[in-house]
Amino acid sequence: MNELPETKPGPPDRRTLVRDIAVLQAKLIVDGLRDLLLVPASLIVGIVSLVSSGDGRPGHQFYRLLSIGKQSERWINLFGALKNAPADLEMAEPFPNADMDDLVGRLETFVVDEHKRGGITAQAKRRFDKALDAIQSARRRGT
Repeated sequence: MNELPETKPGPPDRRTLVRDIAVLQAKLIVDGLRDLLLVPASLIVGIVSLVSSGDGRPGHQFYRLLSIGKQSERWINLFGALKNAPADLEMAEPFPNADMDDLVGRLETFVVDEHKRGGITAQAKRRFDKALDAIQSARRRGT
């Protein structure tokens, strides 16, 4: 991402603020359209990655899509106008010690612990694995 400059000029003038507002709206639209495309694409590519692992290692297609998504996130640079923020603006971090990946990690730990205890997640995992095996066998028979 772009680094914020160490020293900033005074507050932006009205023209800069209007421009930054308009550019943010355009970026939000582009970002939303990208997300709208990524939802079905990630599901489809994820399923393809799960069932078409030729070398026994699934995921290549899915992680390639993630790489493209990350590149587009950098290109959109949604919050790039922060470079024009007043120098005295406090950049508060409402989530300083965590991010979404941390939350998912905690949830995953909970599910894995439940699985180890033989809870409901163990049954769900068996069913999911059985469904994947069936899809892969059907694919092998079809080739």
